Amino acid sequence: MNRFKIVALAVTLLVSACQRPARQSSSQTTDYFPAAGNAWEHRQPEAVGMDADLLRQAVAFAKQRETTQMPPDFSTQEEIFGTLLGPVPSDRAQTNGLILRHGYIVAEWGETDRPDPTYSVAKSVLSTLTGLTIDRGLINDVHDPVAKSIHDGGYDSEQNRKITWEHHLQQTSEWEGELWGKKHDFVGKEAYGRGERKPRTLQQPGLFYEYNDVRINRMALSLLRLWKKPLPSVLKDEIMDPIGASNTWQYVGYPNARVMIDGKMMSSVSGGTRWGGGLWISTRDEARFGYLALRNGRWRDKQLVSANWFKAAVQRGPVGPDYGYLWWLNTEKKAWPSAPATSFAAIGAGSNTIWIDPEHDLVIVWRWHDGNPDELIKRVLAAVK
Repeated sequence: MNRFKIVALAVTLLVSACQRPARQSSSQTTDYFPAAGNAWEHRQPEAVGMDADLLRQAVAFAKQRETTQMPPDFSTQEEIFGTLLGPVPSDRAQTNGLILRHGYIVAEWGETDRPDPTYSVAKSVLSTLTGLTIDRGLINDVHDPVAKSIHDGGYDSEQNRKITWEHHLQQTSEWEGELWGKKHDFVGKEAYGRGERKPRTLQQPGLFYEYNDVRINRMALSLLRLWKKPLPSVLKDEIMDPIGASNTWQYVGYPNARVMIDGKMMSSVSGGTRWGGGLWISTRDEARFGYLALRNGRWRDKQLVSANWFKAAVQRGPVGPDYGYLWWLNTEKKAWPSAPATSFAAIGAGSNTIWIDPEHDLVIVWRWHDGNPDELIKRVLAAVK
């Protein structure tokens, strides 16, 4: 073969190579994802770079930290949060949890398959549904005023018409009004229990942080109006079924939280279980949701929610605590001093925690525990070699 033919062949091969589809990154082809059901692979700690003895010590510590905030019969519910609007169970599991490393279960204790109320962990689920709503084009931009697409009277006032989706997600909306029998100001011991607040002057949207379930419930109603489909059905079809979650979870609305959409009566859900109802889910299903967040919205070879959304959701807001889009952050290393600044969590009363650590490829779900999650986190991180 003469040199001209050799050159021609080389050019042909180069062009052919450039036209081939790009290969997936090694992380996308090698990440482990559990199958649906109980076929979730366990790995010995040593096989995923962890010290077995230290991990056992961490789990032993966790088992001894039963919550004192929420008794097993939920008898303090109204004392803490005020008059109920929805149901609460008659009892709950004891403290339990699960630890994932590289997606594999390396530790598990307690009744991890029992669905229990998870309180404000539901807010991080609503954050994810908001990202999905943007992916579907039902919201053009997170900075858009909600009033641009929602015309039910809830955003007509001078105070409310300036509220953006981002304000709701960062808990800086300062939405004013009443929803499902609860007012935005939390004034009144009977209605709000220990959560009652002193009257104050409302600020402009975006300028003041306040953890406020009425406002998140208002956001959930607005999402329902965009989807024209109950949010539990959206969650099931778009997220929980694709990640292989069980069929035991349920997202329970208040009986009075019902609206007519396109001639059909639909239930609107809440951002927690403060006044009953809320997301009732097992620890194992929470671990799947946490692992989806760890993988930036990807499950196997499908991007269920855009990676850009998850990246935006864990950016600290301009006011208030270390908080993103309904996710708790560790940017300032105050929440969990032992953990990386890049870690984040969904947290609910009880305490119910899904803690996610991209740096160490860890997910910890710890439920009905008493104390700062950092005490368990530092013990688990000590086991990482």
